[in-house]
Amino acid sequence: MTTPDSTTPSRAAAPAVELRGITKAFPGVVANDDIHLTLRAGQVHSLLGENGAGKSTLISMLSGMIAPDSGEILLDGRPVQMGSPRTALDLGIGTVYQHLTLVPNLTVLENLLLGSSTSVMLDFHAARERFAELVARLGAAIDPDARADTLALGQLQQVEIVKALWRDTRILILDEPTSMLTPQGVAELQRVLERLKAGGIAIVFITHKLHEAIEIGDRVSILKGGRIVGALDEDELRSKTPEQLKARIVNLMFGEGADQLSGVAEIEIRPLTPDEPRDVSEEAELEVSGLSIDGGDDEMSLHDVSFVVHRGEILGVAGVDGNGQRQLAQAIAGQRPIHAGDIRLAGESLRRLGVPERQERGLRYLTDDRLHEGIVRDESVAMNMVLKRIGQPPFWRRGTIQPSAIDALAEELVDRYETRTPSIHTRIGALSGGNIQKVLLARELAFDPRLVIYNKPTHGLDVKTASFVRSQIREQASQGVSALVISTELDELLAICDRIAVMSSGRLTGIVENGQDAQARVGELMVA
Repeated sequence: MTTPDSTTPSRAAAPAVELRGITKAFPGVVANDDIHLTLRAGQVHSLLGENGAGKSTLISMLSGMIAPDSGEILLDGRPVQMGSPRTALDLGIGTVYQHLTLVPNLTVLENLLLGSSTSVMLDFHAARERFAELVARLGAAIDPDARADTLALGQLQQVEIVKALWRDTRILILDEPTSMLTPQGVAELQRVLERLKAGGIAIVFITHKLHEAIEIGDRVSILKGGRIVGALDEDELRSKTPEQLKARIVNLMFGEGADQLSGVAEIEIRPLTPDEPRDVSEEAELEVSGLSIDGGDDEMSLHDVSFVVHRGEILGVAGVDGNGQRQLAQAIAGQRPIHAGDIRLAGESLRRLGVPERQERGLRYLTDDRLHEGIVRDESVAMNMVLKRIGQPPFWRRGTIQPSAIDALAEELVDRYETRTPSIHTRIGALSGGNIQKVLLARELAFDPRLVIYNKPTHGLDVKTASFVRSQIREQASQGVSALVISTELDELLAICDRIAVMSSGRLTGIVENGQDAQARVGELMVA
């Protein structure tokens, strides 16, 4: 860091952080292209953008994970070299990542002391005083001796914020901080941010929810193709109506494609509202009865889970991530053995059937782990389209692959599902996350599905791609295909589901009919 002199702006006058001409390229792509961004003390700066827009790269440079190819970063008006995450911490930049980093079997205080001292004998007395100071600053109530795995998710996130503030942080980066919170948790986070702003902290708030960016942010910047394509300052945010702000942001994010998105629920500034009630058949398509799973020491067990999905119904599964939703999805799909209970599809028990037999009967599973479980990265888009049809005609005949049949299917599905790829022979690992998700969606919805399990189908997707995925779920339901939609996004479930089941600690705590009071009722069940 340079030594301040008489020409250096004072700390009070200069922005907390200023990025000037930041550029970063990776093989084949310019992730950030001449970025200029200013963060001010006592403000929340919301950062919006599609997948691949450059948000993650920009934040990685600000937190010291990677270095820019060109441009400079200024703190309090002084250029700095962000050589490592440790350097960023020493300079007062703290980051709270989307996925929590606390060690579950350690206490809150033990987690905070990890890596915070080079001394063999850690000073727990001083740590308790520092913890009490920071918790009071947040207006929170957390027991420093509680084990991390006994805390609610909202409390865990508050501990993560305390951890980020532990070293006199002045710039706080929050990466998708509301993605796994209950409505009550989101409201509590907003109160915490107000207190941090009052204390002079500069906050970067990364979110894909437009209404959050506007309600929480004092300034909003929009990234597209690695560049800042627009920004809304404090005066504009407070002087324009939500509809005017929505129209401006959507136009900046999508340009010519904005018109086709106007009016869809997923890009409303305010929280999503339910679709009009649909007439759903009373015929049971999927029946889960007394389902129990032994998760052992490392995973959540399921206890006596029972519910019915009717033909053409969209049943949502809400809950804080990690409460047994993934185990439930895998058990129904045949990827995990069950300890007790039964699963019936169209009246037939699936308990003794494997994954291929369940697929033959029309059961489909869209995994939440698209990169590791959903695809073979080094294979082509075309081959990934038929991964679950290996050995089956017309793609294989007498053990011999039929490239022309595979290519014909791939071309059709790429076109139907609006997948952007240079070629169907492109290695699928080279595609963006949104386009990979479209390939998985196409693969699971082909060949006459009866019931589809969607495990976090829009997680990590930009607004436009998420809108497309949800429209496909609704369209399939209108054709009589049942859906079990697992999501940590309550707004999403309220927008597309007929009913919403709630999971907590491996149990089904209730099922709510969608409607005007559904959000409050689901929120209550999530913390029951």
